Amino acid sequence: MKPWIKKTLVGVFGATLLVGGLTACGSRSHHHGGDWSPERVTEVRGKVVDKISSNLELNEAQKQKLGVLADEIIAQRTAFRGQGADPRADFKALIAGDKFDRARAQALLDQKTQAVQGNGPKVIAALADFYDSLNPEQQKQVRERMEQRRGWWGRG
Repeated sequence: MKPWIKKTLVGVFGATLLVGGLTACGSRSHHHGGDWSPERVTEVRGKVVDKISSNLELNEAQKQKLGVLADEIIAQRTAFRGQGADPRADFKALIAGDKFDRARAQALLDQKTQAVQGNGPKVIAALADFYDSLNPEQQKQVRERMEQRRGWWGRG
């Protein structure tokens, strides 16, 4: 496999894990089904960044790159969610009538695709910058955690 393809796949998978970590922390909140306030997002971001920083024993430059990555992922999540704050309500609207609303489904798909295409390169760049800043031992730890399939850094 070509190195750039491998790096891209590892990067996308790593970003997915980080988003999963942020999402998992949010699922424990008391706001079931509600939007996260900016304060809550900031709180969870801080906890996730602190935990990853501690587990990998990151230096200040690496912590800064991880912070940029977390910010890009949060921006991606916000763009992906789009105007519809409730994905379940969006889906319910598709099946509200006697026929599936194909036009609305296509519009939602187009919106999500544009969000990924628009912000995805920034997420990949931030992930690559962070991962490339890790020393070989830290990179090994990241790969081992991914192999365990236990979630991100000690959950489960």
